[in-house]
Amino acid sequence: MPGATGSEEKLVGIVLVSHSAAVAASVAELATGLAGGGTTAPVAPAGGIVGGGFGTSSELISAAAAAVDRGAGVAVLADLGSAVLTVKALLAEGDELPAGTRLVDAPFVEGAVAAVVTASTGADLAAVEAAAADAYSYRKV
Repeated sequence: MPGATGSEEKLVGIVLVSHSAAVAASVAELATGLAGGGTTAPVAPAGGIVGGGFGTSSELISAAAAAVDRGAGVAVLADLGSAVLTVKALLAEGDELPAGTRLVDAPFVEGAVAAVVTASTGADLAAVEAAAADAYSYRKV
């Protein structure tokens, strides 16, 4: 299994795709920080384009997914339309992302926190996806 050694837990990996490298990195930092102590699921930001600037990069997304793959699947959350389209194109190609990679329909920030917290408990990909998607129901008022 790519990215795993005999001593690592099989945790769902999380990739956060944003048009901005700073946004992706900040949401990753927030989500891992709120996951608490102990083992935290692997999280990788994939923001902006290669060389800097706003946009999305299939190369950065593929590299991030490979980096977090521990054999339990990879949940990908995206911020805006073309980020979603880029992930969908990679999934359609079939060999650009690790087996078990899934695009998750969830709000970017709240969904990322829910995904990382849930994945860090050792939950499977379906549970991580459900927790992230459930974040659409979080009310603020």
